[in-house]
Formats: sequence, structure tokens, C-alpha cells
Amino acid sequence: MSPLVIHLASGNAHKAAEFQRLAEVAALPLRIVAAVRMPAVVEDTGTFPGNARKKAAALRAVLPPDAWVLADDSGLCVDALGGAPGVESAYYSGPAGDPAANLAKLVEVMRPVPEGRRGAHFVCVLVLLGPGGLERLAEEHCAGTLRREPAGGGGFGYDPLFVPTGFERTYAELDAAEKNKISHRARAFAALARWLKGKSATQGSVV
Repeated sequence: MSPLVIHLASGNAHKAAEFQRLAEVAALPLRIVAAVRMPAVVEDTGTFPGNARKKAAALRAVLPPDAWVLADDSGLCVDALGGAPGVESAYYSGPAGDPAANLAKLVEVMRPVPEGRRGAHFVCVLVLLGPGGLERLAEEHCAGTLRREPAGGGGFGYDPLFVPTGFERTYAELDAAEKNKISHRARAFAALARWLKGKSATQGSVV
């Protein structure tokens, strides 16, 4: 049977590859493809679920009605900054959405914050849209702390600064197998995977 194609509401190839690995970990016959022409979306809802739904709807509007769409809205919430950058994580350094500039800004902003007050957590909200008005939402977190300087060459975004609880290495220093067991995105996708498998078991036609 051909894998179910799910269109990711993002042109980010790194995210598409990460979701594809998560699908393989979950033993789901899925093919996650990044949007070739993702419509422009103003992420102005002020919430992770609202932004994810907005991105999913925007891509769904330019695809066939039976297409499956997956949207991800994620961010880093820093305790000492009152939850910032939060939903503005992708644009923390300005409207250009430059990941390197975002990371550099966070390093500088957090420089005076002492150890013991550098707690943070990643949030991931996934919205899956399917035929017939189907919608499923999953939200998960991963708690940790922030290093003073970035470390590691893997991952993307704020990964080189974030050390998940129970680890001494950053997200960017973990290999893909390790990260895909504990990350916010992995946990949210696992919740969707359980739902997809349950739906397939009862209806026999989803995946």
C-alpha cells in the first residue's frame, strides 16, 4: 500500500525531515512533504494552537479537498523572560525570521541571568487536517534549561542553547534517535500517531 502523503504547512526542509523520522519511529506509512509554495501567513493569533490552525487552513485552501495537512507551531518559553519569546520565537530578532539572529539575541538577553534561573520549556502544537472536515490537535512540552553559549551542530533554531531535563547535552548535541524520544515535537507527533493508529484500527482506511 502506498504511504499516506501529508503536506507540511512549512517550506522548512529540516522540519519535514524530522517529522519523516518521527513517522518512521512510529512505524506509520506516511510521507511528509514540505510545502512547495506555502501561502504567506501572518501568525497573529497570540497562541500556538491559533497559529497552527491558521497555517494549516492556509495550505489546505490551495490543495485538493482530500489532502492531508499537518501544521506545526512551536516555540521556546523562557521563565526569566515571562514566557518570551514564546509564540514570537521565529521572529524574536525581527520580521526577517533569521534563526541565527534569534539565537544570538537570546544568548545576549540571557547573559545576565544566573544559573538556577535559566529554566525554559519548548512547546509544540500540531494540527492535522484530513478529508471531510477532520481535525486533530496535539500539544506537548519539553522542559529544560538554557546554556550560556550555544553548543552542538545538529537541530535548528534554539536547539544549541537548550538542555532538556535529565540531560547534560543540548538538543543540538543529541543524535536524532535520542532527540526523537524526548523532544516536544516528538511527543506531540507520538500523540497524533496513537490517534491515527486507533482510527485505522476502527475504520481500516486512514494509514
